[in-house]
Amino acid sequence: MFDLKGFIKKQFIDILQWTEDSNGVLSWRFPMADMEIQYGASLTVRESQMAVFVNEGKAADAFAPGMYKLTTQTIPILTYLKNWDKLFESPFKSDVYFFSTRLQLDRKWGTQQPVTIRDKDFGMVRLRAFGNYAFKIADPKKFHQEVSGTRDVYTVDDLDGQLRTMFLTGIADMCGSSGIPFLDLAANQEEFGNLLKENLVPKFERLGLALDQVQVASISLPEELQAILDKRIGMNMVGNMDQFLKYQTGTAIPVAAANPGGGIAGTAADMGIGLAMGQMMAQGMAGAMNPMSAQNQAAAAAAAGGAAAPAATVKPEDVMATLEKMHDLKTKGILSEEEFAAKKAELLKKLV
Repeated sequence: MFDLKGFIKKQFIDILQWTEDSNGVLSWRFPMADMEIQYGASLTVRESQMAVFVNEGKAADAFAPGMYKLTTQTIPILTYLKNWDKLFESPFKSDVYFFSTRLQLDRKWGTQQPVTIRDKDFGMVRLRAFGNYAFKIADPKKFHQEVSGTRDVYTVDDLDGQLRTMFLTGIADMCGSSGIPFLDLAANQEEFGNLLKENLVPKFERLGLALDQVQVASISLPEELQAILDKRIGMNMVGNMDQFLKYQTGTAIPVAAANPGGGIAGTAADMGIGLAMGQMMAQGMAGAMNPMSAQNQAAAAAAAGGAAAPAATVKPEDVMATLEKMHDLKTKGILSEEEFAAKKAELLKKLV
């Protein structure tokens, strides 16, 4: 027997809509409980939204922004899944999900730990990069199937960890395949962002997302690698060892003069050796690198004539400056302790 009283007690939904009253929500399921959707009910999808009907776990009809009257004509896929005929006019049950399609702006990405990449100039380097990006839902059905599923609410924070990981792998893939040197990427952050976006777009599309923009705030190396790079850049700017040593001497002398009692400067002062460096160190390095220099040619000519070469006269202040510079090279690991001691003994003999 037909239960009219029970039928009357049933609750029917006449209007389906989402006011999107909280930021950061990507997907929201319309609360159904025991209610049924009335045939001919109104569905309102606002701008920057889409709606999807899901029947028994299968995504059916999707609706773009607009106002719809729900009939078998407006929900053809759901009609097919439920085997409704054209005369169906009864209430029905179906899950309805609303999706926000507006841009999710100022999302942060970055390398918490340096990413190791292969660079044609420096070999293996560890890269740091930071910036922001914007994305939105482009395919709500795919997003529902691949990401949000049956959850009542799915937010941008729920997705944040996955997208950050995609950025890390995207940086490694992009740097490895582009072949662009690190220095060129660091000098053109806009190009870096465009290349990174190009690499990530297909990965976002697989999740039903559209990557709108990628901005790079900084690209850098870890401090220890940056220090090595700075030295290399300095050497390239100097051009040769002679000029490099003269430059280093000019910068080291004021420091030594300001601290006459400290370090090797104080030790040398006690020995009666003055301050300054440069010329002798530069000449010695130049002579070692160029055996046929004018000084070596003169020594060779004297030896060929059977005459003993006169002992080189060295100013005490030159010896001090040379020792100061060599001590700095030893501190930086360029000279070993043994090399420093041997050179120091050799220089001190020249004072005798």
